[in-house]
Amino acid sequence: MINLEKTRARARLDARLATLKPENRYAVPPKGWVRAIRDALGMTGGQLGARLGVRPQSIQDLEASEAAGTIQLKSLRRAAEALDCTLVYALVPNTSLEDMVETRARAIARRDLGRVSHSMALENQGFSDVDLDERIKRYIDETLRERDLWNEE
Repeated sequence: MINLEKTRARARLDARLATLKPENRYAVPPKGWVRAIRDALGMTGGQLGARLGVRPQSIQDLEASEAAGTIQLKSLRRAAEALDCTLVYALVPNTSLEDMVETRARAIARRDLGRVSHSMALENQGFSDVDLDERIKRYIDETLRERDLWNEE
């Protein structure tokens, strides 16, 4: 059974996440944000290191790990603060959260009802496409529980 409260929460989160689209606006510069902002400010690695209380070599390591995608969020947050920046972190779904739930629920309903439909077809009692769509909707509304949508088959 689809939970109305969770549906509303998804809608609110979808609205917030929509402002982050298209996500390619936030593509990381080739050498990483820390290096790009540090260079734009005219700050040396030694100067940033002094702000962070680390050696210049540590700044090179930090910037290399960011560029490689292996930096820890804690380190990136500290570097951002030292650059007078705010770290923004988000997961942006490829489709809306509501669409993800609906697509998954329909797939499970089709799978489960397909088994029944196959057996009925063998007895010459198969569903029409319209009837199957109605049964899928009813199955989703009456049988499926959201917490079970993401179980592995």
